[in-house]
Amino acid sequence: MERIPVFVYARDPISEAGVASQLRPRPEVRVVDASEMHEAKVALIVTDRVDEDAIRLLRAVKRGGLSKSVLVATSLDDAELVAAVEVGAVGLVRRSEASPERLIKVIQSAAVGEGSVPPDLLGRLLEQVGRLQSQVLSPRGLSFNGLSAREIDVLRLIADGFDTAEIAQQLSYSERTVKHVLHDITSRMQLRNRSHAVAFALRQGLI
Repeated sequence: MERIPVFVYARDPISEAGVASQLRPRPEVRVVDASEMHEAKVALIVTDRVDEDAIRLLRAVKRGGLSKSVLVATSLDDAELVAAVEVGAVGLVRRSEASPERLIKVIQSAAVGEGSVPPDLLGRLLEQVGRLQSQVLSPRGLSFNGLSAREIDVLRLIADGFDTAEIAQQLSYSERTVKHVLHDITSRMQLRNRSHAVAFALRQGLI
């Protein structure tokens, strides 16, 4: 079994040393220091609260090429929970629950791109997501995938083989509007052409 390289960071050296010492004997992971940070697959960040400093650190870690971060925090309120997820944390663990076994499981999940959140926090996160969709995105005709209902309709019809004139007729738009919608999609999502746009929609589960 290949050991997962993990970079551990905490603001105070005692916490950092304590977490690292719990992980070093484990055969599943290999703790790397700052000079080997480029080898790490997962960053494990220990903090009390998800404040501005913690958010900046998560962003810096992501910019440095470490896209998979696990956050170990003393407490998380709803706003902090959403903020942590927004800046790329794929795993969340309360410090009171951060046993070596729990940390290893969350690190292993993060390494393969799977999220891990305590059940009660997941419920709160889903509530936040639902509130955002109903109160902010839906009134603007948007969804979490960044596409409006009109854009999704156009992509579905393209996938069904309709040309621009037929799509315009189906949706009661002008051909110019259909072309404009498609141009917006390809530009915003950095897609090359109609075929690429359809492939993107299929991968996203939109059609």
